[in-house]
Amino acid sequence: MTATLRDAVALTERPSRPSPVSTTLTFGWRALLKIKHVPEQLFDVLVSPIIFTLMFTYLFGGALAGSTQAYIQFLLPGILVQTILFVTIYTGYTLNTDISKGVFDRFRSLPIWRPSPVVGALLGDTVRYTIASVITVALGLLLGFRPDGGFLGVLLGVLLLLVFAFALSWTFIILGLLVRSPNAVMGVSMMVLMPLTFASNVFVDPATMPSGLRAFVNVNPVSHLVTAERSLMAGSPDTTEIVWVLIASVVLTAVLGPIAMRIYRNKT
Repeated sequence: MTATLRDAVALTERPSRPSPVSTTLTFGWRALLKIKHVPEQLFDVLVSPIIFTLMFTYLFGGALAGSTQAYIQFLLPGILVQTILFVTIYTGYTLNTDISKGVFDRFRSLPIWRPSPVVGALLGDTVRYTIASVITVALGLLLGFRPDGGFLGVLLGVLLLLVFAFALSWTFIILGLLVRSPNAVMGVSMMVLMPLTFASNVFVDPATMPSGLRAFVNVNPVSHLVTAERSLMAGSPDTTEIVWVLIASVVLTAVLGPIAMRIYRNKT
């Protein structure tokens, strides 16, 4: 009886190792399932774009552009950039949460492609970025945003933003691996992003700023990204700025990706 049972459960051959693509997609699906079971994670994605767009449009539109209708044409691409950059923080936040709960150690013990938990989480977060983009653009259209570049210009602008957001997320992955708690990830990340987004051309033309601040704004990476977004949505692509964003995205991924994975492998 015992021998029969042993023969029934014994494997005649070793299961094949899952491919990097399949494990990465599995972890991407896991990231989406976490949203399904903890819908509060979508709060910032759903509510923040609405709050920021309405608040800045109706608080400053009349004073800065003469009317909310005129200001939304200038503001919407910048608000879209700000929204997505803030959402990228959650990549490091959720990774740090997994570490603090011990899930991190379980992933590292599995016979899978080592980067798949991190890359899969990034793919899942890209869905969150897309949702936030759609909500922001849809609200802008309701408020009177009329992009001269049409649907194609908006689509290309969103795709460019998603590429940059994917690259920037490696920064917060490194932060999530290094700091001790999810709240610390959130606090440090906001300290980095707040100056970059508010001291930029998101809300006003840098020409109206003092010379010292204007010099910073002109070299701020967020300003380059916003300028590229505005040019695409206006139907007059600024090739220089678009290429700058693409090169910056490649450099961020090429430099920060290996650093993040080295920390991931060596973390105890």
